[in-house]
Amino acid sequence: MTAPARLCIASPNRNAYSETFIAAHIERLPGVALVLTDGHLPRRDADGALLLPPTLARRVASRLLGTTPEVLLERRIARLLKRHRIEVVLAEYGPTGEALLEPCRRAGVPLVVHFHGVDAFHVKLVKDHAGYRRILKEAAAVVVVSREMERQLLSLGADRGRLHYNCYGIDVERFRAGRPDHAPPHFIAVGRFVDKKAPHLTLLAFHQAWRREPAMRLTMAGTGPLWDSTRQLVAALGLEGVVDLPGVLAPHQVAERMGASRAFVQHSVVAADNDHEGTPLSVLEAMASGLPVVSTRHAGIPDVVEHGVSGLLGAERDLDAMADHLVRLAVDPALALRLGQAGRVRAERHHRVEDSLAGLTAILAGAARR
Repeated sequence: MTAPARLCIASPNRNAYSETFIAAHIERLPGVALVLTDGHLPRRDADGALLLPPTLARRVASRLLGTTPEVLLERRIARLLKRHRIEVVLAEYGPTGEALLEPCRRAGVPLVVHFHGVDAFHVKLVKDHAGYRRILKEAAAVVVVSREMERQLLSLGADRGRLHYNCYGIDVERFRAGRPDHAPPHFIAVGRFVDKKAPHLTLLAFHQAWRREPAMRLTMAGTGPLWDSTRQLVAALGLEGVVDLPGVLAPHQVAERMGASRAFVQHSVVAADNDHEGTPLSVLEAMASGLPVVSTRHAGIPDVVEHGVSGLLGAERDLDAMADHLVRLAVDPALALRLGQAGRVRAERHHRVEDSLAGLTAILAGAARR
């Protein structure tokens, strides 16, 4: 399928370390001619230059023209789309799609909205962004990364014919398939320390397992608002020297640590504000590393991890089940190897970044021809 000749990508966050999937879109999708960032209604280009003058000049201009700064920015974006001869816009996250509806309408450019997780479920986002129903009806295409997200957007009014499931992919070859059966019973978690990843529940389940198998160790890599409370919980549980909290690791360090681990663990849950995961990249990276995945039946995780085949899954907040799964893998290296090898095969066959990008390219090309 012919790729869109000229693509604009709009992403609200600048330099977010956890958004490697968006970085892959910007760096590797064909035809990227314009990148806009810094806010759902973007304020800057890829070089960091403001699309409109600083605040005071913008306010004066809006008074003279009798309109708001937001409308001026929408007009500016529409002009940029025309100037760069953009054929399709990819909006990262639902609120970005909502903000770009008007600029795309002005420019006559099809809009594709890519949902990632929180934007499809968060109570406040869904409530405050009444325009979701409009983008779900008017966007040329809507992309989701989990089947649960697909069901959620259908319930919000998405057009089935323009809704596309396209799971994330990873650079599989960056991760060497290890031998978890040769590794000591050391477990690894990688991700942001936020409510939906529930690092405290991962830690509590591990503590239960460790009391039964004291040789077990745990590394929890990443940072976030729950990092310090997790560190305090480590101390309160007497796990200092057993649990390592190294902070954010570079990609090569993640690959090295995974290669020396028995299994990957993450206790994802639906947060109080209804925030959900999409499909966690760290789960796919663990599978590519030949690690079994110990996790929950949450969001896109059961789409990619089959219980008893490539990992061990339990219900959200079932600490006993997760502890049992950790102990099983701690005492049975052969099970870890069998599950890990199956995960590696699945990652190779279904979760290569090249295939994910090809799927998204096809969706964008189809939207550009609408």
